[in-house]
Amino acid sequence: MMTPDGSGRLKPLPTAMYAGYSGTASSWVAKTSVSASGKRIQREMAELNVDPPPDCSAGPKGDNLYHWIATIIGPSGTPYEGGIFFLDIIFPSDYPFKPPKLVFKTRIYHCNVDTAGNLSVEILRDSWSPALTITKVLQAIRSIFLKPEPYSPVLPVIARLYLTDREKHDEVAREWTLRFAK
Repeated sequence: MMTPDGSGRLKPLPTAMYAGYSGTASSWVAKTSVSASGKRIQREMAELNVDPPPDCSAGPKGDNLYHWIATIIGPSGTPYEGGIFFLDIIFPSDYPFKPPKLVFKTRIYHCNVDTAGNLSVEILRDSWSPALTITKVLQAIRSIFLKPEPYSPVLPVIARLYLTDREKHDEVAREWTLRFAK
């Protein structure tokens, strides 16, 4: 990018003044925010690799740092025991100021997961904070296998069964785990 100097000749602007400018006014991209979120995601990935939560793993899908695949193994003593559950994790460009979006790709019978796999847990809604990490998110998701949130369900029918007939709920959840997650 050039600017006229006092003599009418063009001289280059310092690179720092137009970092992220790609040539047209409508294509201005703030590369610093993408860079900052990318660095944060890379740091969290390194931490996750060193100290993963129990029965959880996650990492980028291919070379896209903002799209991950996660795996959670159903905890012992739950109707999800031994199941292998896959989730997509999409990080927004303004992560960590906005939470990642998580979607179960493996079907699951759970009051906090809708029929399309969308997850509804407090940590990804009202309790989100930039101080939270993907490790903490995976721990929170694993915890709903152990203790669902039936008072803030996305599927009230499943929540009602969980609260009124736990044995039947667990039987159906075990059947789904056997059918879709093994």
